[in-house]
Amino acid sequence: MKNATDLDLLIIGQGLAGSAVAIRALARNYRILVIDEPSQNISSAVAAGLFNPVTGRKMVKTWLADELFPALHEFYPAAERLTGKRFFHPLPVYRPFFSVEEQNEWMGRSADMSYRDFVAEVSVKPGFIDIADDPFGGLLLKQSGYLDTVEYLMAVRGYLNERDSIIRGQFDADQLEVAGGRLRYGGLAPKKIIFCQGIDNNSNPWFRQLPINSLKGELITIQCGWEKRVILNRGVFMVPGSDPDKWRVGATYHWNDQSRGITDSAKIELSDKLESILRIPYKVIDQQWGFRPTTPDRKPIIGAHPDHPSLIIFNGLGTKGVSLAPYFSEVLFRWMENEGTLTKQADVTRFY
Repeated sequence: MKNATDLDLLIIGQGLAGSAVAIRALARNYRILVIDEPSQNISSAVAAGLFNPVTGRKMVKTWLADELFPALHEFYPAAERLTGKRFFHPLPVYRPFFSVEEQNEWMGRSADMSYRDFVAEVSVKPGFIDIADDPFGGLLLKQSGYLDTVEYLMAVRGYLNERDSIIRGQFDADQLEVAGGRLRYGGLAPKKIIFCQGIDNNSNPWFRQLPINSLKGELITIQCGWEKRVILNRGVFMVPGSDPDKWRVGATYHWNDQSRGITDSAKIELSDKLESILRIPYKVIDQQWGFRPTTPDRKPIIGAHPDHPSLIIFNGLGTKGVSLAPYFSEVLFRWMENEGTLTKQADVTRFY
C-alpha cells in the first residue's frame, strides 16, 4: 500500500466510472490508489457495452451526443494503446423500420445537419432480407459499436497493478476520518476521495441519501449463423460475442425486480423481441444479469459533498456508462482543477 503522504486521490471502485477516473488521473501524473472488489462490478462486468448515438423508442439523438461520442472514440483507443489490449469495437448499428411512416420520417430527418455525423444511410429497401425482418428498410448508424467491458476492466486493472495503484478489497466507511478538511483512511492520507461505487453507494454514509437506484437488467447469449459485422438494434440489440457465431442479446429493464440471478421471464421477453426482427434460427446458450446504478432523471451524479469538498462522487451512469464515462471523467477533472464547471444536469447539487 502506498505511503500516507504521497496520495493525491483515493478512488473507490473500478467499474466503468472508476476505470475512466483512474486513467485520467494517471495521465495527469496524479498519485492514486484504487480500492476495488471485482466481484462487485455486477453492472460493468455483464454489460453488453453498446454505444449508440440514436436511442429510445422515438429514435432520437442521445443526450449530449455531439460531446460524448468524440470523447469515447478518443478515450478507448488511447486506453487500448496504454494497456496493450483490444476491447473497443466500432461497428455500425442497423435499426429496421417498422412502417412507411417511420421510413419517411427518417428520410426527412437525415437532411437535418445535427444528425449528419451519426447517420450513415437511410435505406428504403430491405438491407438484410434473409436475416432480419426489415421489409421497409432501415437506418444505418455510424460512430456506434461496443466495448468488451470484461476485457476493458481486466486491462485497466492490469495497467493499475503494474503501477502499484490498485488493491483488492471493499471500502470500509468506518475507517474513513474526515476532520478539518483532511482525510485519513487507515494508513492513507489522500487529498481527495472519489467514490465510484455504483449501486454500492447505499453503504456510503456521505452520499447514500442521493437517489441512486438499482435497475436490474438481463441478457442472453445466442448462437446463430449471422456473420454480418453490424449490430442489429430494434427492441433488443444483438452485439457480437466472444466467438463469430455468438451474439449477446439484451437488455431487459426491470425497475421493481431486486432479485439476484437470472429469470425465465427475462429469457422469454428477450426471445420474443428477438424473433420479431430476426429471421434465422438461433439457440440460447447462456444468460446473464446485473444491476445498473440509475438516477430519477437518468443523468450522472458528479460533484462534492456539501460539507466536505474533498469527498467527491462520480456515479449514476446507468445504461449508458460506456458512452458517459469518458466525457464526464474529463469534465470531473477540469472542474477539480478549476479549469471548467460541472454540467448542470449532472451536478450533484441538483439533489441538495
